[in-house]
Amino acid sequence: MAGKKPTASADKTPTARIAEVRRNTRETKISVSINLDGTGQANNQTGIGFFDHMLDQLARHSLMDITVACNGDLHIDAHHSVEDVGWALGAALNEALGARAGINRFGNAFTPMDEALTRCSIDLSQRPFLVFRTRFTAPMLGTMATELVREFFQAFAQAGGITLHIHTLYGDNNHHIAESCFKAVARALKEAIAVDPRQAGMVPSTKGTLSPAAISGTSKTKN
Repeated sequence: MAGKKPTASADKTPTARIAEVRRNTRETKISVSINLDGTGQANNQTGIGFFDHMLDQLARHSLMDITVACNGDLHIDAHHSVEDVGWALGAALNEALGARAGINRFGNAFTPMDEALTRCSIDLSQRPFLVFRTRFTAPMLGTMATELVREFFQAFAQAGGITLHIHTLYGDNNHHIAESCFKAVARALKEAIAVDPRQAGMVPSTKGTLSPAAISGTSKTKN
């Protein structure tokens, strides 16, 4: 996986919080670019119409600029494409955040979509974990299986170093339920990635770092 390193340090907020990531396997070929300080522009082409629509929502309501191009094995199904885009997009977010200095780190949102209501809580903690309490009553949304909504967020949280809680409180229409999830995550992300001038470039942790190596330890097991 290759990407363009953002300018970041432990004591300065990066001036250009952008990243590009490529992921190439036998199942998918993916390129992703992200600008955390964008205007919500989206250019997403995965070959999965409903998924593109959801990625557009993620960009528009987080105000991140997101471009995704995915050529996947859709002759099998959409699983590999959706999951791998989650991995690539999470990796791009992680890279663009750099040392995470100066950010709010936490974000919360309650987001309705007609009769559906979803709440989302995010911690950009480098402690990836997903709690997903959303149920669908139909197996498909267009050509995308509804179970892939969870798979996307699982991959996104793992690659992005995100503690991510998504809970749909109620809803009847499956399209509305899924869209309320993506919009809630977008709104919570918008808050979490925002720079707080009072932080003065400090990392928002009493540890003084949100480095994965510092959090997980540096010990290695030899095989």
